[in-house]
Amino acid sequence: MAETTVAEVMAELAALEDPKARAVNERHGDDHGVNLGKLRALAKRLTTQQDLAERLWETGDSAARLLALLICRPKAFGRDELDAMLRGARTPKVHDWLVNYVVKKSPRAEELRVAWTADPDPVVASAGWALTTERVAKKPAGLDLDGLLDVVEAEMKDAPDRLQWAMNHCLAQIGIEHPGQRARALGIGERLEVLKDYPTPPGCTSPFAPVWITEMVRRREGA
Repeated sequence: MAETTVAEVMAELAALEDPKARAVNERHGDDHGVNLGKLRALAKRLTTQQDLAERLWETGDSAARLLALLICRPKAFGRDELDAMLRGARTPKVHDWLVNYVVKKSPRAEELRVAWTADPDPVVASAGWALTTERVAKKPAGLDLDGLLDVVEAEMKDAPDRLQWAMNHCLAQIGIEHPGQRARALGIGERLEVLKDYPTPPGCTSPFAPVWITEMVRRREGA
């Protein structure tokens, strides 16, 4: 199969540009106008191509970077590469996909989780908390859950938005997954009232931790 060039892919992405999609994305801090379903379809057609993914990432274009994250090989990146990619991610969607689709699958995930959680940059720290939330749910052995709740209780209320959101997710996950910490997690959420008034569409669960925890536990227990 002939090699796909960056220029060819960028031309396809330009053809997919939708002003309405861009307007919606920009309200969330993202700077691209490509429908994500169409982006995924393009990624499926391209299949995994690590070299192309790296070159697309280097363009700095958000749509190209999202595509790169879908066609790369997560285990091909070293620790320092992933760290640099996160710090240069810029937009929320690129940041989120990098963490969820690439870093979580990397053998470097745990050392990056520890380093990022302690980083003074709140956006970088939010990635550390996202990785911690993943461990809370899937590999909690060795985590100090009470210590995590101590940090959430002390710092979440005044944390910048993206860090606050990530810490809140971790708080909720602890309450959902670990009955021994559930009462404390609920109490922290009630006292801090973070995201209590967040507008939630009908049929969706509020991100306010006490509501989120209670609803997810109810579903699991079939109540």
